[in-house]
Amino acid sequence: MDRTHVVNSDSSAESDAEQSEVALITGANKGIGYETARQLGERGMTVFVSARHEQRGEEATETLREDGIDARFVRLDVTDEATIEAAVRSIEDEFGRLDVLVNNAGVSLGGNSNEGERPPSEVTDGMMRRTYEVNVFGVVAVTHAMLPLLRRAPAGRIVNVSSELGSMALLASSKNRFNELAYNSSKAAVNAMTLVYAAELRDAVLVNAAAPGYTSTALHDFSGGRPVEEGASFVVRAATLPADGPSGQFIGPSEYFEEEHGLQW
Repeated sequence: MDRTHVVNSDSSAESDAEQSEVALITGANKGIGYETARQLGERGMTVFVSARHEQRGEEATETLREDGIDARFVRLDVTDEATIEAAVRSIEDEFGRLDVLVNNAGVSLGGNSNEGERPPSEVTDGMMRRTYEVNVFGVVAVTHAMLPLLRRAPAGRIVNVSSELGSMALLASSKNRFNELAYNSSKAAVNAMTLVYAAELRDAVLVNAAAPGYTSTALHDFSGGRPVEEGASFVVRAATLPADGPSGQFIGPSEYFEEEHGLQW
């Protein structure tokens, strides 16, 4: 499939909303998701702010609107098929396509989280299942549901928000400070899925993973030292790649690796 896009010079009558790119960010009511929505909106994209909790999502969306961003709230729980299908219908009815999907929603259970820090051997199978339901199966469910809309876009992009803790190279290194079973292995799965999707969709949709780094968000009780604005910038970079940009890349801060903004799988 040819991913080039020819702009019709006679289409000036189209509205700004019709011409702007459309992005959906899961888990966008706070943290990396919210900041990603803000930065994409500042670049002129229409952003769908999705969240499980309606009130929190609406409040985040309203804040973005007050800053002049074209933001719309859509309730979406990545573990709930009905809400995913409803979000597809909302985007399709209004725009007929989706230019950018940011799979951001994620949880950390059994590691450095509100449930208490545990060694890997004490993480329960229930914690593993709940982590994978959101971090892995949620990515699959939303990606598959949104793919028909992404294929209609002139230059569709999928960004899977991952972590350097999903890097096999880092996990095998003495540099790793966070030996978390559920979270790390779930992000390793996300990295593998990124490569698999990139291989299938290489002529239609760009698929990349982005790691924000150890960022100050609620996921790790605001213990990270990296500002959320900087962490989200790596996600935004992947979400704004040109049509002929790279696919199957792991983008993020190079504090653990020598590559500039490139991480080892």
